[in-house]
Amino acid sequence: MQPAGFILFVRNCETPDQVRNLTSELREVAGHADIPILIDQEGGRINRLLPPYWPARPAAARFGALYEKNPEAAVEAARLNASLLATDVRDLGITVNCIPVLDVIGEGAHPVIGERAYGNEPVKVAALGAAVCDGLRDGGVSPVIKHIPGHGRAPADSHKNLPRVSVSRKELEETDFVPFKKLSNERWGMTAHVVYEALDEKPASTSPKIIAEVIRSEIGFDGLLLSDDIGMDALEGSLAERAAACLSAGCDIVLHCKGDISEMKQVVRGTSDMSGDALTRWQRAIAGDDLSNAGDVKGAEVRLDQLLSEAS
Repeated sequence: MQPAGFILFVRNCETPDQVRNLTSELREVAGHADIPILIDQEGGRINRLLPPYWPARPAAARFGALYEKNPEAAVEAARLNASLLATDVRDLGITVNCIPVLDVIGEGAHPVIGERAYGNEPVKVAALGAAVCDGLRDGGVSPVIKHIPGHGRAPADSHKNLPRVSVSRKELEETDFVPFKKLSNERWGMTAHVVYEALDEKPASTSPKIIAEVIRSEIGFDGLLLSDDIGMDALEGSLAERAAACLSAGCDIVLHCKGDISEMKQVVRGTSDMSGDALTRWQRAIAGDDLSNAGDVKGAEVRLDQLLSEAS
C-alpha cells in the first residue's frame, strides 16, 4: 500500500538542501512525481521551517488586527504573506501548506487556536482566508482549509483532550460554518476532532452524520477531506481503529504525524487503498497544484511590511 502523501515537521527540516533532498527521495520512493508533500507553515508560533534558514512570518491574528483598521489593506497583506509562505516551501519541493485556519474564535475557547485564527467575525475570517488561498496559489502551493466545521469554540486542546462544544446548531450555522461555506470550492480540507453536541456525540472526524450532512451537504465542501492527526488524544481506540473510524465516517485520507514506523504499521491495518470518490478527489487535488514560480519576493516583503505597520 502506497501513502497518499507526506507531511513534514521540524524534525524533518534542518537545512534547505537537506529538505530538497528529502522531498525528492520521498517522491522517488513513492514512485509518484506528483505525490503531495504537506507542511504546517502558518506563521506565528506554528512553523516547521525555522530561522536562521527560513524567515519568521506573522501570525494570522496580525492580519485580523489590520482588518479592523483597514479591511482592504488586510486582505492585500494576507495574500502577500501567503505568497511569501508559498515561496518559502515551494522551493523545497513542498506543494501543500495546511492553511488557512478558518476557525472563528468563540467565547471561552482554549488558546490552542488563538493567534492562529483571524478573529471572531465570520465575514472577516472568510475574507482573509480567501486571500491566503489566493496568495498560496500565487506561489504555486495548494491551501488546506481547516478545521472543518470549526475549532474556534473548542474549550479544550484536541491534542490532549476531546473538546465538546455545546452551542446550538443555529449558532454554529451563523458563525462557525460561514467561512467554510464561503471557501467550500477549495480542493483540500481538514476536519476537527471536536464534538458538537447539537450535531452528534461523535467528533466530526469520526462522525458519518457530520461529514455527510454538514461538511458535504450544508457547507458544500466536495474537496479532498483529511482527518486531523489521528495520533491526537481527542480520539479513542487504537491507531488502526481511529484510522478505520475516520475513513468509515467519510474522510478521504487519514493524517498520521508522529513518524514512528511501528505506529505507521498500525495505521495501515486500519486503512485500504483509495478508490471511488476519495480517489477522484485526490486526483483532482494534486492535478490542481499550480507549479508556477513565485514573483518578486523582495518587493512583496517590502509592501507587506508597509501594510503591517498600519496595525502596529
